[in-house]
Amino acid sequence: MTETLKPHWFHILLALAGPPLHGTAIVEEVLERTDGGVRLWPGTLYGSLRDLEAQGLIAETDPPPDAPTEGGRRRFYRITPAGQTVLRRDVAVLRGILDVARERDLLGDPGA
Repeated sequence: MTETLKPHWFHILLALAGPPLHGTAIVEEVLERTDGGVRLWPGTLYGSLRDLEAQGLIAETDPPPDAPTEGGRRRFYRITPAGQTVLRRDVAVLRGILDVARERDLLGDPGA
């Protein structure tokens, strides 16, 4: 994979850069981190999880011992080493963009 990640893939991998999560927890983490700016609808989320798994960027994993059991068995996912590599590459691209924005004084107070 040489092109940058689709935005929703980026957000899913970033969520999974921490401990393994199930689908609802991924949605909640992304919503919280983006102040509600990015919403992963079920079709997008589960299609993306399937595609990311097929690309070898995430893998299903056993639920943690303290995983909730209400509502049936939840599928937990973790980022793979290949997923970490791809995510780090995209983060480096974003860092470069932020460096340019900083040099051009675009990160200051939006009201100024």
